[in-house]
Amino acid sequence: MKKFLVLFCVITVSFGFAQTNPIEDNFTKKEVYIPMRDGTKLFTIIYTPKDISKGKKYPFIMNRTCYSIAPYGENNFRKKLNPNKFIEKEKYIFVFQDVRGRYMSEGTFTNMTPQVDHKTKKDVDESTDTYDTVDWLVKNVQNNNGKVGQYGTSYPGFYTAVGTLAHHPALVASSPQAPISDFWFDDFHHNGAFLMGYFKTFPVFGVQKTKPEKESWFADKMIKPTSDDGYLFYKNMGTLKDGVDRYYKDNFFMQEVVNHPNYDEFWQKRNLLPHLKNINHAVMTVGGWFDAEDLAGPLNIYKTIEKNNPKAKNTIVMGPFSHGGWNYDSGKHFHNDIYFGDSIATFYQRNIEQPFFHHYLKEDSKTAAKLPEAYMFDTGKKEWKTFDNWPPKSAEKQNYFLNSTGILSKKGDDPKRVSIYFSDPEKPVLSSENYKDMNGFTPRNYMSEDQRFASYRPDVLTFTTDILDNDVTFAGEILTKLKIASTSTDADFVVKLIDVYPADEKANPDKPNVIYANYHQMVRSEIMPARFRNSFEKPEALTPNKEEIVNVKLQDVLHTFKKGHKIQVQVQSTWFPLMAINPQKFLDNPYMATKADYQKAEIKVSSGSSIEFDVLK
Repeated sequence: MKKFLVLFCVITVSFGFAQTNPIEDNFTKKEVYIPMRDGTKLFTIIYTPKDISKGKKYPFIMNRTCYSIAPYGENNFRKKLNPNKFIEKEKYIFVFQDVRGRYMSEGTFTNMTPQVDHKTKKDVDESTDTYDTVDWLVKNVQNNNGKVGQYGTSYPGFYTAVGTLAHHPALVASSPQAPISDFWFDDFHHNGAFLMGYFKTFPVFGVQKTKPEKESWFADKMIKPTSDDGYLFYKNMGTLKDGVDRYYKDNFFMQEVVNHPNYDEFWQKRNLLPHLKNINHAVMTVGGWFDAEDLAGPLNIYKTIEKNNPKAKNTIVMGPFSHGGWNYDSGKHFHNDIYFGDSIATFYQRNIEQPFFHHYLKEDSKTAAKLPEAYMFDTGKKEWKTFDNWPPKSAEKQNYFLNSTGILSKKGDDPKRVSIYFSDPEKPVLSSENYKDMNGFTPRNYMSEDQRFASYRPDVLTFTTDILDNDVTFAGEILTKLKIASTSTDADFVVKLIDVYPADEKANPDKPNVIYANYHQMVRSEIMPARFRNSFEKPEALTPNKEEIVNVKLQDVLHTFKKGHKIQVQVQSTWFPLMAINPQKFLDNPYMATKADYQKAEIKVSSGSSIEFDVLK
């Protein structure tokens, strides 16, 4: 009996220890409302190390978000204070803030708050909110060391990027991660084409709250799955107009989207890039090569800061991640079917992110950290590479031509020869064969998905090189120059860059149902509406049967097409349900298209068309 009691006590004590929260044990939590210069108060939670003192001061790491900083209540503690366990273990003063109009903060929420360049004392934007928050923190939290760093992933990445413009002397390190730079090219649009795969996200961004909220006030507006086959929802919905009329008549953000089909002043004001000037502290922008939400943002933010602030301590990191995938480690790292290595997120957190914040917040913020300018993952060789600049200055531009024979080669054939396909909006090319994934909040896996299913369709043109005799490394920007003629007055053009595996590629025991032999791995893809071929502000109709030039800019890559593989380019005009269907009839507002507007089109692509890319020597 005594042995049983002893064992019971040991188990009970062990269970008690297992239930303790190390955050609660080591940090003090405080909730405050921080006043902004216009009187609006932003709800902020501060976790301060318990061992802080005059002799042991700590810097701040701040995260400003529209996605809730729960749990609320000073007796309710988070289980984690930072996605990076190495940063959390090292201890900082961790700060979380609900941005204007969200959850417990006051004010009105605005998507991608326009930045005000010439501020008066009354002007406010996200950079002034950042400044006012930083200023309050360093003046009111005792025993801080006077240094602030900030980070955020996705929309919080935007708040971090725009926060670089706060210009507060205490703000010494910023890491925008998967940041949005411009909703015309990120998230809700790709080159102005509407991302239908985001349709279910609109309640999150288009419903204003009327009082302080600790829970998601928009939850009852969320669209629930109708089937395990996610495609059925989009197929049965009808046109985009039908979906908006049914679900989002009162959604302010959706109404803004459909009422501004062109890159007008509404969208231009929400473009962060022109404002990224006079940045004088360290910035490390982070992204994922397979980020289906925000790929353009990190690349463009890094490049713009580099161009406008040549003396800035500016770093970019791009890994083989989907959206935010660097924030957690799954051991063996896959994106969809493709294996890239072990503990890649841990490598990033330990060797890149933690040293970045440690150096600038706890060591010397005036000197550059010992990090390369560009820490980039080669998704073909599956290894990290470092560069002094991005794109690499040593890369050389090359062109491959889209020959009418279906060959992709350095030498073009007669430019008068054409490849032809018929595009029918009623029978669109699928964007994926992962029907369950289509039920998701946003798309994810298609970015590296096997494209064999598309190559077999007659409305998809396929151009493929011979088997490569040597490795070919694409490192930088990609531009497809299409010379097209269509019987329609409008059309979208989708270009996909694909790595075709050898016919004898071996299976992966972790993915026993995947056939890697002849796998057509998508490396990069993009869509371009022909209506915007000359201007995003002033769309123009196609002249039927007249040859026109449509340039499709694909986002950067670092990918080695290995010896024995092939390089392939696919061209098509529908990409559903990822992207809204173009009716192929020029309309002032294509978002208002009805099924009666849908038109079939015969589309010709000249052999003079080419794809231009940077090759690493």
